[in-house]
Amino acid sequence: MKQLEELVKLIPQIAEDNTIPSVEITGITVDSRQVKPGYLFFCIVGYTVDGHDFVEQAIANGASAIVAEKPLPDCAVPVIYARDVVKTLAIVANAFYDSPTQQLSLIGVTGTNGKTTVTNLINEMLQANNHITGTIGTIQMTIANQSYRVANTTPEASFLQHSFDQMVKEKVDTAVMEVSSHALELGRVNGCDFDIAVFTNLSQDHLNYHGTMENYFLAKSRLFQQLGNSYAKEKPKYAVINADDDYSTRLIHQTVQPTLTYGIIEEADVRAENIVLNENGCDFCLQTYKGSIDIHSKLMGKFSIYNMLAAATAALLRDIPLAIIKKVLETTNGVSGRFEPVNRGQSYGVIVDYAHTPDSLQNVLQTIKEFAKGKVYVIVGCGGDRDKTKRPFMAEIACKYADQAIFTSDNPRTENPGSILEDMIVGLNHTNYQLEVDRRKAIEKTIALADESDMILIAGKGHETYQIVGKEMVPFDDREIAANAIMENS
Repeated sequence: MKQLEELVKLIPQIAEDNTIPSVEITGITVDSRQVKPGYLFFCIVGYTVDGHDFVEQAIANGASAIVAEKPLPDCAVPVIYARDVVKTLAIVANAFYDSPTQQLSLIGVTGTNGKTTVTNLINEMLQANNHITGTIGTIQMTIANQSYRVANTTPEASFLQHSFDQMVKEKVDTAVMEVSSHALELGRVNGCDFDIAVFTNLSQDHLNYHGTMENYFLAKSRLFQQLGNSYAKEKPKYAVINADDDYSTRLIHQTVQPTLTYGIIEEADVRAENIVLNENGCDFCLQTYKGSIDIHSKLMGKFSIYNMLAAATAALLRDIPLAIIKKVLETTNGVSGRFEPVNRGQSYGVIVDYAHTPDSLQNVLQTIKEFAKGKVYVIVGCGGDRDKTKRPFMAEIACKYADQAIFTSDNPRTENPGSILEDMIVGLNHTNYQLEVDRRKAIEKTIALADESDMILIAGKGHETYQIVGKEMVPFDDREIAANAIMENS
């Protein structure tokens, strides 16, 4: 518990413009449904809802005070007016939980593709070296091996700081988290004391939100700026950057902290050489500034090698021995929904992958083409209420790298699924595609077409166990649908 005056004293405009009552705060939240007696409720103006509209519900649930940026006349509890509620939330959350990220080591991973896999690999390496870890990402949050669900890739500030506080209480020494461009732009990670920032790559995605690739890059670059301007011996900071990405040079200049690079093509501090790709994984020599080791991994494709290089570089900065890095890279099974095979004894291959950007779809299809002996089918769609400009690129890549493309629904949300497919095929010069709005039917039809040695890629949703139609989340798991279809056709 904290006194309200203590929590907001770092906000100068609040100290000047508001009389702060003596109120004891027992918790903080942006969700009126989660308010308990003594809570401080923050009114966040979002894209679909405005927190100011839920003040009465927050008070009914026991809120002791409100932080708002719009007038709330005749409010039954004290109101603190802030010029920027989002920034205020981050500052107050950090203060309420006693700056938890200063009490552990924090590694942030950002980029268009690979965040989940890199986060998972770093976590496995840390655990193999006897670290107590926590993770926050797309699939779940873990605290000392206990798993919890999360709503967003990077949750909002009060949830984050509460989670880090729980990690500190559970004796976690290192946390690894995915950091999305939305989170950086919206200030969700403000107040997080990052020690290592990892950059995977930057390709087209989320332009419905950021508008341009330049804005998208600037959002990602904030993570590296947030490494700070000081050089503390007890908590050194580092940047880990993909030297082969077109944005690498610019990104290196976004931080004053020491930088380590990794790559395959360009000169880098950590490199993969003598690469051999096959249907069972990949082999390469991991060249580092601490020595070299041969890797024989079950992970497939060049994009997987980049993910392994990123994780290995971060691990080296945490003094994890090469022998442990080798063990993890050679034994890991990867991440749920990332190039995940669906095998029910059939004579053809079925792979489910989260690829939902042009770059990631191309990477996965190129990988499959390298070992496919028969035809390659790809089932893919584009999410509704998201970046429309990438839709024709997705269709072009699907037709270019697959023998047959089946365009279907992803998460249509509030858009007409048929209109999304029309956007995909505008200007498309290829003819090797079909349209099937119903995703279940698309999977079932494609599996019925497959012959021995063919490969089917079901792209876009990966680990997701739902489909968002309108504003409802309908149960839907590509892996389960595919497995059932395989059994019906066996």
